Amino acid sequence: MNRWIKLALLAVAAVVAAQLLVRPPGSGGVERGPAPPLALPGLDGSRVDLAALRGKVVAVNFWASWCGPCVLEIPELAEVWTENRDRCFELLGVAEESAREDVARMARTIPYPVLFDERAEALGPWGVQGYPRTVLVDAEG
Repeated sequence: MNRWIKLALLAVAAVVAAQLLVRPPGSGGVERGPAPPLALPGLDGSRVDLAALRGKVVAVNFWASWCGPCVLEIPELAEVWTENRDRCFELLGVAEESAREDVARMARTIPYPVLFDERAEALGPWGVQGYPRTVLVDAEG
């Protein structure tokens, strides 16, 4: 059993080291340049376009209905949105890889706009590799 713990710790250390090696030097996870386009329908069918929110700071939260950590952070995100929505701030929840019915059920308790990315097409341009993932877009886009 002790050997398995050591092997698991070694595997975790290798993954962390690999992540540090592939990250560009000095990036600190901050991307420069314009945010990728994002225009998706809300559950009501209305289309929300990130470009129309220029001039506001926008937090884009990618999540899935089956993701435990995503579900746990939604109340905190709702609190942040409620406290800051009148301050040139918007929060967009982008539901990925989830059944429309599950997203609709969860959206009843989410006060900020929930967008539905039925084909998970937004993930690639935004560099989302796992959930939850929140990206902050400044007022200049």
